Amino acid sequence: MFKRFLKLEWKSFFRGSSVGINLAMKIFRIIGICFFILWLAMMSFIAYFYVQEEMAQDPLKIISRFMIIGWLVDLVFKYMIQQIPTQNIKPFLTLNIPKKVVVNYTLIKTFLTPLSWFNSIFIITFCGILAFNGYGFLGIFTWFIGVSSLFYLNNFLNLLFNDKENIAIGVGILIACFAALNYYEIVPVLSYSESIFYSFYGKPYFALVPVLLFAALWKITFNYIRKSFYLDEGLEAKKEIGKTENIDFLNKYGAIGTFINNDIKMLKRNKVTKGVLIGSFMFLFYGLMMFANDIYRGPAWMMLMGLFVTGGFQFAFGQRVPAFDSAYYPLMMTQNVPYKEYLKAKWWLMNIATAISIVLALFYAYFGWNIYFAFFAAGIYNIGVNSQLTLLSGAYNKNFIDLNSKEKRVGQKNTVTFKAFILMVPKMLLPMAVFYAVNYFFGISAAVISIGILGIIGFIFREKILDIIIKKYKTEKYSTLEAFKKA
Repeated sequence: MFKRFLKLEWKSFFRGSSVGINLAMKIFRIIGICFFILWLAMMSFIAYFYVQEEMAQDPLKIISRFMIIGWLVDLVFKYMIQQIPTQNIKPFLTLNIPKKVVVNYTLIKTFLTPLSWFNSIFIITFCGILAFNGYGFLGIFTWFIGVSSLFYLNNFLNLLFNDKENIAIGVGILIACFAALNYYEIVPVLSYSESIFYSFYGKPYFALVPVLLFAALWKITFNYIRKSFYLDEGLEAKKEIGKTENIDFLNKYGAIGTFINNDIKMLKRNKVTKGVLIGSFMFLFYGLMMFANDIYRGPAWMMLMGLFVTGGFQFAFGQRVPAFDSAYYPLMMTQNVPYKEYLKAKWWLMNIATAISIVLALFYAYFGWNIYFAFFAAGIYNIGVNSQLTLLSGAYNKNFIDLNSKEKRVGQKNTVTFKAFILMVPKMLLPMAVFYAVNYFFGISAAVISIGILGIIGFIFREKILDIIIKKYKTEKYSTLEAFKKA
């Protein structure tokens, strides 16, 4: 039966109306996967020989020490990105196929995604290096089984807590608390990690614990999915009682105020858009990377961090215009909707969020006013220049977004097109290059002023630039409508 399922997956790929685009995307995806495989294999060599030669310690113990961090990162990424393949499974529920077979196929399919097995590339390569350098085969085997079982059971945790935001937030707070306890040396979390993961090698029978946990979670997840595996229940989007609300003061701004009002409601009511708000808030702390490595304190990197710190909402929201409105975009285009006011509302909303981010980023002044002034200049550039470039990149994003689906934080499909990628040059590379060059010749103050001036110039000419963007949206209008219909 599983073989038939795989054949159906293969046929569905070549029968779509956009098979050419899908094939091209698959080719690029395979190239990307090969790159990550080579990179992960290389990292295992670097990890082993760096610890052995530079640190003069046991590589297995050091890797075990930091394995808890890798496990948590894997869990977070799976929650944010990994999809539940419900759309491909729904048709099987109308056929004479045992439900337990379909449920098991659902569980197995989650292990076939690259995100699930990428970690195995590092682990397998590292185990091969250990075997080559004289470590015991039995210990290596049980360490591999124990570590792999813990990583793969993250798939089940993702399925169990996929739509439970409160639990996810609670786990995030718990992780942050343990990170703080370890940082201030109150609880030696990394030492416990070393003891637990190294025990899979030193005491092979301990590897049975994660294996039993894996089996238990498989059974729990199987029962959880099977219980709600119906066309009219578990796989349907949840419906809630609608609540009417109105942000009255925005109405006095006419059509722009009405559009902003609607966007604020959308951001508050849907899981996908709530993810944009949460992600935007997390971007405020992107600047703390400067303490991870001295290289991030360079002027170019400082500007890049400033752009992300102040423009998180702008980048996450702006490049998905009009994708966030894709459910009713065809209807809206049949109405007498003022296109300029529609786009200006998005532009103002992004800039309001950017201005708020600039204020919230004031805590970076604690680390030095030169850092905050650089971030402040980056915020001005985001308002004057990047807000319009991000809005322009949205014209090329023709991916339908179902706001009622059980999607993850990052969204439903890849929103980065080639043209949007080209726009990264003036959005990121230009301010980085200008800031670096002016700082090199004239100092930090002149660099901050130069970026601020670029932002002010962009803001002054905003109407003319918006007219160009509106023309581009109108040019892409019918292809966008066609793409949304095919979704």
